[in-house]
Amino acid sequence: MRVVLDTNVLVSAVLTAHGTCARIVDMAADGAFDLYTDDRILAEYDGVLHRPELRIAPEDTGVILELIRSIADTVAAIPLPLQLPDPDDEAFLEVAAASGSILITGNTRHFPKNSRAEVSVTAPGEILELLRGSGS
Repeated sequence: MRVVLDTNVLVSAVLTAHGTCARIVDMAADGAFDLYTDDRILAEYDGVLHRPELRIAPEDTGVILELIRSIADTVAAIPLPLQLPDPDDEAFLEVAAASGSILITGNTRHFPKNSRAEVSVTAPGEILELLRGSGS
């Protein structure tokens, strides 16, 4: 399964080590998913994980960023004619479209159904349910 992880999934994974998002990141690290990204997404991950208000230890940020860089395939996404509530979210849909991936996000409302460019946008809990249902 090909996936793109929204930044909120990584933040949640770091802040809640035994939660749903941490399980998804662990599964990606174990090769259960093919993870895709691009330079814009990596820059957002880096910027958000370093926000002081999140109080994420710099060593934890370094570990998660190095993990993502080591397991993710980088794609050159083509801009899509999208209008999302937050233009910074467009990179995630564009990479998902370019790689044929599912976008996993804790904020599905940021990706209105009529603006998804035929990309499947799924909440973290839903992706785990899907995997349980398929016997994976």
